[in-house]
Amino acid sequence: MQIVRTVLWIAITAILVAFIAMNWTRVPVNFWPLDDANYVHFEWPVGVVALVFFVLGMAPVWLYLRAMRWRFQRRIASLENSLRANSVPSAVPEAAPAAHSAATLSTPEPSPES
Repeated sequence: MQIVRTVLWIAITAILVAFIAMNWTRVPVNFWPLDDANYVHFEWPVGVVALVFFVLGMAPVWLYLRAMRWRFQRRIASLENSLRANSVPSAVPEAAPAAHSAATLSTPEPSPES
C-alpha cells in the first residue's frame, strides 16, 4: 500500500511541475483595491497563481478531515478503554468459587441435636 501511495504522490508532483513549467508566462494579478480606484498589482507566473489558489482551496478540507480523524480516533480509544474497564478477566470467576467451596468444606456444620 505504501508503494502505491508513493507512486501516486510522485505522479501528482510530476504533473504539477509540468503544469507550472508550461505556464511560466507572467500575468497581472490585481490583489487588493486601493482608495484611488487602483489595485495592488503583482506580476506572477500562471502556474504559481494556480498552485496558490489550489492550496488555498484544499487547506480547509484537509484541516476538516484531519480534525474528524482526530475526533474519531479519540472516540475509538474511549470506547476501547470503556470496554476494557467493563470486561471481567476469565480467571477471576473460576478461582473465586474454588476458594469458597474449600472454605465451606473445612468448617464443621452444627449438629441438629445441640
